[in-house]
Amino acid sequence: MIEREALPNPADFAGPPAAADRVRWAAADRAARPARLARLRARMAADGVDAYLGVRPEHSRYLTGLVLGDGEEKVAGYSGWFVVGADDLIVFADSRYTIQVGREAPDARIEPVYGDLGRRWPEIAAGLGARRVAAEASHLSHAAWSELAESAPTVELSPATTAGPDGEPGPGWLEIDRATKEPAELERVAAACAVADRALAALLPEIRPGVTEAELAWRLEVLIRTGGADGLAFDVACLAGPEAALPHGSPGDRPVRAGQVLLFDFGAQVAGYRSDMTRTLFVGEPAERDLAIYELVHRAQSAAIDGLRTVVEAGATLPTGVEADALTRDVIVAGGHGDHFGHGTGHGIGLATHELPSLGKRAAEAPLPSPTVFSVEPGVYLEGEMGVRIEDLVTLDVAARRLDVVTRFPRGIVVVPA
Repeated sequence: MIEREALPNPADFAGPPAAADRVRWAAADRAARPARLARLRARMAADGVDAYLGVRPEHSRYLTGLVLGDGEEKVAGYSGWFVVGADDLIVFADSRYTIQVGREAPDARIEPVYGDLGRRWPEIAAGLGARRVAAEASHLSHAAWSELAESAPTVELSPATTAGPDGEPGPGWLEIDRATKEPAELERVAAACAVADRALAALLPEIRPGVTEAELAWRLEVLIRTGGADGLAFDVACLAGPEAALPHGSPGDRPVRAGQVLLFDFGAQVAGYRSDMTRTLFVGEPAERDLAIYELVHRAQSAAIDGLRTVVEAGATLPTGVEADALTRDVIVAGGHGDHFGHGTGHGIGLATHELPSLGKRAAEAPLPSPTVFSVEPGVYLEGEMGVRIEDLVTLDVAARRLDVVTRFPRGIVVVPA
C-alpha cells in the first residue's frame, strides 16, 4: 500500500531562478554553440552535403541564439530559418526581425528574405557553393520544398533524417543531437520543474467541490507565470472524474465533485527549457477502485525509475526506449489494464516539450542517450469513469552513475479535503 502524503506547500521546493542563473545559462549557450555547429558540420561532411537548411525555432535557438516566441513561426514567414555551411551561418530575416537577429545571433549573417524565398534561394545556395543541401523535411511544407527545388534545380535537396525501422524516415540529425543534454540545459529543466512543483502546491488550497476545471487551470497558469516561469510549456490540462480518462483532454466548465479524481497535466518554461508533469489528486475520500488504479500506476512508474536507476548506478549499457517502456507496461498488463494504457511511457524534453529520446513500443533500437532527460508517465484510463497518470521528469548520466527524479511534488496519494 502507498502511504498518503501530507499536503505539500510551495516552500517545500526550490525557489525561482535568480538573475545570475539566467546570465550564466546564456553564457553557457554562447560557449556551447561552436561545438554544436561543429557536430552538425561533421554530420554534413559524413553525408556529403554542402549546407543544412533549418526551419524549427528550437533549432534556430540552439545553433544561432535567435529566440522566437511560442507560435511566432506562424506569422514570422521565413524569418528565423537558417542555413549552416562549411564556414557560414546564415539567418533569414525580414525587416521585423533584423534588429532582433543582430542582437541575439551576432555570429550569423543576416539574409533579407521576405516572401521571395524562390527568388533568393539560388543566390544564397550559390554563395555557399552548395550543390547538395540537407533540409528539415519533416518540418518543411510541401509547397516550400517545391519552391526551393524549382527555383534552384541544380541544387539537390535531401532530408536531414536518419533511416528508421522498415525503411521509414527516422529522427532528424539535430533532434538526435539535442537528445544528449549539456549541464546548463539540465539545470534549466530542473528549474522549470521547481516552478511547476511550487505552482501546484500553491493551488491546493483552492481545490474544492464546485470550482470548475477551467477556473483551476487558469489559476495554475497564473501561479506558473508569476512564480518564475517565462511562460507555459503547453496549455494546462485540468480534468475531473470521467474526463481524466482523456489523456490529452481540455478543461471545461465542469465543476469538481467530492469523491472524484482530479488530473493536472502542465509544465513551465524557464530560459527556453520546459518541464512536464502530471498529478492525479483525490478530492475527498477516494473510492477503493480509484485507489487500486492509482497504486497500479504508481508501481508501474516506480518499476521503470528503479530499474533504470539500477542500470545507471552500475554504469551498464542503457536499455532502448522499447525496453524502458516495457518496465512500466509489463506491470500494468500484469495488473489487468494493458488495454487501458495506450500511449508510450515517456518522451524527452528540452527546448521542445516532446523530443527525443522516446520510451515506447516504436522507439529507436539504440540505447537511451546520456546525459539526458525524459518523462516517465504511465497511465490507466477507464472511459466514462476515471483516469490516472503520474508523470515525472528523470535525468540520467551513466558516466556520473546518477539518476535523479527532478519533479519533486510527491508521487504518493494526495487527498485534498472536500
